[in-house]
Amino acid sequence: MTFQYFNRRLHLYLAMFLMPWFFMYGLSSYPFSHPKVTEALFDDGTSMWIPRFERPYDIDVPAQPDLKQIGARIMRDTGLEGSYGTYRDNPKVVNVYNYTFWKSTRVTYFIDKKLLRAEDRRFRWDQFLTGMHARGGYDHPTFLEKAWAFTVDVICVGFLLWIASGLIMWWQLPSHRGWGWLAIAGGLGLFVVFLVGL
Repeated sequence: MTFQYFNRRLHLYLAMFLMPWFFMYGLSSYPFSHPKVTEALFDDGTSMWIPRFERPYDIDVPAQPDLKQIGARIMRDTGLEGSYGTYRDNPKVVNVYNYTFWKSTRVTYFIDKKLLRAEDRRFRWDQFLTGMHARGGYDHPTFLEKAWAFTVDVICVGFLLWIASGLIMWWQLPSHRGWGWLAIAGGLGLFVVFLVGL
């Protein structure tokens, strides 16, 4: 077991292990870059949101509320579980967005009307992919969500190891160093152009 042998096997099996993640991040980048195209492909003209219920509801919402706490209360009172975000479009409304990869629910509390409305979002593949791409962080309530965040950290380390092992293999092939330097310079130069220009 030499270092060269270990490095080649590391590069090979990392590529296989990371393949679903490369595929997911690569494929999900397309809807971010081409929203109009994916909208045309997946939007069938029907309403994005399907009504679940609308009912009277009354909780106290102070002028400067703790939105996370209010969101947790609304989640509990509506029987929803999992990740959620709470935000306000205007002073008369509190919105709670409950989401998973496969489905999402939007709950809107109209403060002045004392009315609670829940709507489920229709499934669309482009939103499924972008949801996976953007998902991260440990500020979620369930074990699986925290495990996803930890796994993303591990995958990021895997990307770095895959790059490092590839560079080591390249350096051990003197006849290919020129092309390698050209590839590195091209990629880095393009990155710097965008970094400075944007």
